[in-house]
Amino acid sequence: MTKRNNSNKLVNKMKQFKVLQWAFSFLKQYNREPHVAERLLQHVTNRSRTEFLLHMQDELDSSTIATFKQMIECHAKEGVPIQHMIGLAPFYGRDFYVNSDVLIPRFETEELVERTIQTIHSSFTEVDSPLIVADLGTGSGVIAVTLALEVPSLSVYATDISEQALEVAKQNATMFQAKLQFLHGDFLRPLIERNINPNIIVSNPPYISFAEASELSDTVKRYDPALALFAEKDGLAAYETIVEQITELPPLTGRQVLFEIGYQQGERVVNLIKETFPNSNVDILQDINGKDRIVHANL
Repeated sequence: MTKRNNSNKLVNKMKQFKVLQWAFSFLKQYNREPHVAERLLQHVTNRSRTEFLLHMQDELDSSTIATFKQMIECHAKEGVPIQHMIGLAPFYGRDFYVNSDVLIPRFETEELVERTIQTIHSSFTEVDSPLIVADLGTGSGVIAVTLALEVPSLSVYATDISEQALEVAKQNATMFQAKLQFLHGDFLRPLIERNINPNIIVSNPPYISFAEASELSDTVKRYDPALALFAEKDGLAAYETIVEQITELPPLTGRQVLFEIGYQQGERVVNLIKETFPNSNVDILQDINGKDRIVHANL
């Protein structure tokens, strides 16, 4: 079906709300989420959310309209993520720097962070401080940086096999003045080599099977790094590796492990953990949409 192109309807000057109406209509033609138009136009006009809403009747100049139009068309026609155009993605109340070397953080991962913070407060006391937390496969660093900021007493380590991803994570740590350490390597391996024994292990590893690639949106398939998306063994390879690596750590009473998972992987990840740590207590937690999203193990 040929899509009707109304991108030429914009004129040299137009009120902000009219420009938004055009964008909503254009995005709908390409089956994109219309709400992204507000975020893009707010970015182009360089206004706070409040200022943006208060100036809906203002006229925008031709340069602003042209820039906005180009961004909308790139997103609608090619699937370019708006976070890549803006260079920022929201997470846990902060805007983090992102690019094509890292996954764009998802809202579901905020729930993993929230559960980790709850675990820190409920499972450990001040006597246990400083607690060592390891964020494995840190990507943009949103989990590690957020934990370091929300619980400043933690000793946080973040690892990634991608040096490019670590550079992004370091930028975010610097931007927010978060105190943590970054290590290059495969999940727990760099910590094992340095005799660092974490109390808490948290990870949002690659967990999509290669067979599921066709089901992903073009925005994800074309612009998120495959290294951070896909895993062998039906999406379970990363969990297998991490659980096996944990056995190389010195025994530690009350070690907590929190994984983000694909919504159909809960029981299999639980079984992986129980096979290696038969005395562990393992729970599957659902996200805000009622889907299995977190596996939490007390080893």
